[in-house]
Amino acid sequence: MRKGIYAFLTAVSILVMLTVQQTGLSGCAQIGIPTGGPKDSLPPRLVNASPALKSTNVTGNKITFSFDEYIEVKEAQANVIVSPQPKNNPVIEYRLKTVTVKLKDTLLPNTTYAINFGNAIADINEGNVLRDFTYVFSTGKTIDSLTLGGTVALAETGKTDSTLLILLYRNAPDSAVTKRKPDYITRSDGSGRFTFNNLPEDDFKVYALKDGDGGKTYNAKTEIFAFANDPVRVSAKTPDISLLAYAEEKDNKEGNRAGSKNASPEKKLRYTTTLSGETQDLLSDLILIFNNPLKTIDTNTIRLTDTNYIAIPGARIRPDSTNRNIIISTPWSEATAYRLLISKTAIADSAGNQLAKADTIRFTTKKETEYGSLVLRFKNLDLSLHPVLQFVQNDNVVNTWPITGNEWRQKLFRSGEYDLRILFDANQNQKWDPGNYTQKRQPEKVKPLPQKIAIRANWDNERELIL
Repeated sequence: MRKGIYAFLTAVSILVMLTVQQTGLSGCAQIGIPTGGPKDSLPPRLVNASPALKSTNVTGNKITFSFDEYIEVKEAQANVIVSPQPKNNPVIEYRLKTVTVKLKDTLLPNTTYAINFGNAIADINEGNVLRDFTYVFSTGKTIDSLTLGGTVALAETGKTDSTLLILLYRNAPDSAVTKRKPDYITRSDGSGRFTFNNLPEDDFKVYALKDGDGGKTYNAKTEIFAFANDPVRVSAKTPDISLLAYAEEKDNKEGNRAGSKNASPEKKLRYTTTLSGETQDLLSDLILIFNNPLKTIDTNTIRLTDTNYIAIPGARIRPDSTNRNIIISTPWSEATAYRLLISKTAIADSAGNQLAKADTIRFTTKKETEYGSLVLRFKNLDLSLHPVLQFVQNDNVVNTWPITGNEWRQKLFRSGEYDLRILFDANQNQKWDPGNYTQKRQPEKVKPLPQKIAIRANWDNERELIL
């Protein structure tokens, strides 16, 4: 039989060659593998669900989904959200084209449930994700259909964080968010927007949480958290709500690790400065930064002078709160040479180490032409909210000024590109303050302005800002 097939294929090849010669076609005939058509870019499609989508009077705890192609479920515990929240996580299994969900809790009576798969379901071949597939069913006669929407932003920066979870507690005390899982959970998107669907008409307390430990509870002051002042009544006409998220205390793990690493002082006392080369900025202090904590500082033996070693009147020399830095402050004159004289015995660390020798630091200040001047004119700015203008570079606030009128001027400003924010400074301390849930105090709000500003040296920079 194999010989017969071989003879048939040989005959077909000869016939093709004769046809090519008779028709005068040029080129070589090649045997190729079909390309398989365009790449699959479509996510899996639900073919069947049992019980069916939006079923009522459901009593079982097993749900089966069938799709039109082979699928996988990725990171189910992180992606899948069941609302209302069960006490025990469901068991989620998949095989070939089927996903099975087994609910381990007893279902509540007359309750609408929603299972949101987030980005968990994808086809095996191309990894196309079936995004935010949500299965809804009810143990009662009807499906709840009310919604609650809103936005959440980081209070300190005005930016959004898509990793925040939004939590709803139904008819619960204030302490519930610290003790148990919420009744309903959803996620915020990249714009800070969130929506709860299939809610009953009732009162809910609303929170947002960056859940560091996976417990779905607010249990550390370093966790990013937000709360609505009052319970929200969900009805057909409930307006959107806005949440401001904050961390009541900074997470200093990195700082603690660095501190423990450098717990033992170095054997030699040394320092660096904030000078750029041998040049001092006109708008900032000169700072000496030491490698060890300082125990003794004799500021009388540290002198700021001119080139003739005449002391600069009014110069202030003081340690900062860490006792690692010494700050030298004075109204600097432009393009002027200075000397900083440090005696050998001026400073000693906790181990009694002193500088190896007396030192003289020589430096010159910048010229005013190396800075730009800046004028900002504001429209629609509510001055009664005590606005403070923040200049930001690399997510760090580098300058702040309170705004007392609709026009703000600064004669000398460092050249560069800046993001702008407005801090509404309720306590007028010119810095952002976090909230406190126990005291029901919301954090201060920061509004980022959409326009960046580029300040050119030796240039009059002006900008109108409309809020």
